[in-house]
Amino acid sequence: MTSIDLSLPYLTAALPGIGGQLRATTDFFIVEEVPLYEPSGEGQHLYVNLTKSGLTTKDLQVKLERLLQVARNGVGFAGLKDKYARTTQTMSIPVGHAPTAEAAAELDRSIVARIEAELPVTVHWAKRHGNKLKPGHLLGNRFQITVTDLAVPLVEAQRRAEAIAQMLCARGVPNFFGAQRFGIDGANVEKGLALVRQQRRERNPWLRKFLISAYQSYLTNRYLTIRMEMGKFDQLMLGDVAKKHETGGMFDVEDPAAEQPRYDAHEISFTAPLFGAKLWAAKADAGALEAGVQAQAEVTPDDWRKAKVDGTRRFGRILLPEILMEAKAVPEAADALAFTFVLPKGSFATVVLRELMKVDFADVAGLDSDAE
Repeated sequence: MTSIDLSLPYLTAALPGIGGQLRATTDFFIVEEVPLYEPSGEGQHLYVNLTKSGLTTKDLQVKLERLLQVARNGVGFAGLKDKYARTTQTMSIPVGHAPTAEAAAELDRSIVARIEAELPVTVHWAKRHGNKLKPGHLLGNRFQITVTDLAVPLVEAQRRAEAIAQMLCARGVPNFFGAQRFGIDGANVEKGLALVRQQRRERNPWLRKFLISAYQSYLTNRYLTIRMEMGKFDQLMLGDVAKKHETGGMFDVEDPAAEQPRYDAHEISFTAPLFGAKLWAAKADAGALEAGVQAQAEVTPDDWRKAKVDGTRRFGRILLPEILMEAKAVPEAADALAFTFVLPKGSFATVVLRELMKVDFADVAGLDSDAE
């Protein structure tokens, strides 16, 4: 494999950024899940919506299982959240059936009381549902992120941020994977490649999946980078696999000119590959682009097959309805701006922030949620 290149282009390269810093503290990085559905009020699983900080989702899962004597991995969640953020999310706890509604309510109250008494969380509500929460059972996440120590005066920073936000909302944001997935100097990418090529073994199933995913994600970023360099981020290509934003349906683009108005209207977007043996591959011009990325990586379809990696596709751009902005007073810091926006599941907030700040990608890594 050629040397790992983690650098990424800016979609808004012509617009100067606000600079600044992200602080890895809970007051400056706030995340709230946007649920896929609401609990019904009946069933064998108690959905508990809570706010935490200083704990990863996996940390909280383990603590809940120990506290409530639940089997390993019995507590469910929809998305992974970072410990350096103040996050509000829902966890599901298996509680079984109760003989009466009154008994169920009493049991649920006792569980909530134990959680609040023993764990450093704030419970907002608890309600029963029929199934366990599983990864992906959410629409997305609402972020409120404060950028401190702006590189320019507040009024100028606001002007710059408004211009960048306007462009991002109009064009979409490249759906890059965040740098934290790749490890220091891309170490996870190298390990993932070795696993795909059968040059390395990993007994831990979760770690094996994560490392291979890191390699797939790196190739996805390379695909998006090359596509942007070709000037094709805002245009459909012949042979693209497009996806409908409302329904999720995918189709091959046979007439780019005919489909372009739907792309411009944010009804559809091209999809980017997460390579694998069973990938729905693009065709024609878009297929040639994908094949070129895979050829540079020196990985063959047979390598993916032997590694039992199926592959999939994801939206090539993130659609942002709006980016809200508010000036904030921060102790012991210069002017600060707080940004609020909603991202679909699997997308990275730092990808939006790097466009606003125009800082090195690695400098804003480590504060994200719901890596796929």
